[in-house]
Amino acid sequence: AQSGRAVNVKKGQFLAPWDVKNIAEKLIAFGNDKFCFTERGTTFGYNNLVADMRSLYWVREAGYPIIFDATHSVQRPGGGGDKTSGDGELAPVLARAAIAAGCDGIFMEVHENPQRALSDAANQLPLKDLPKHLRMLKAIHAAVS
Repeated sequence: AQSGRAVNVKKGQFLAPWDVKNIAEKLIAFGNDKFCFTERGTTFGYNNLVADMRSLYWVREAGYPIIFDATHSVQRPGGGGDKTSGDGELAPVLARAAIAAGCDGIFMEVHENPQRALSDAANQLPLKDLPKHLRMLKAIHAAVS
């Protein structure tokens, strides 16, 4: 708070969207009103995260900026046995849904060669595909704004 810099709070994957109010109140109490929350899915059983687009609405309705983490939302934590697996091909789909649902921004991990990424390889998008995805997201944003 003392730095005056904006803070990006990654919402816990166990936390209900309306519970971010408690975090926001603590940030404000310490003098920082420049923050946003990042939605990255909710734990659903073992090795599975589910992205609930209603969460984006509820956080925004509470008055807080909300970012959607498209690549971490498709993770399967521990799903690869000794590593995290995921459904990276679904990240662009969920990013489009999040923009249509009114989120304030998108986070995506990209890599020149996702299979060679040292972390989260199964979830990353190929860098060469990023312009195509960004054009689509901008078009959706323009249509719903």
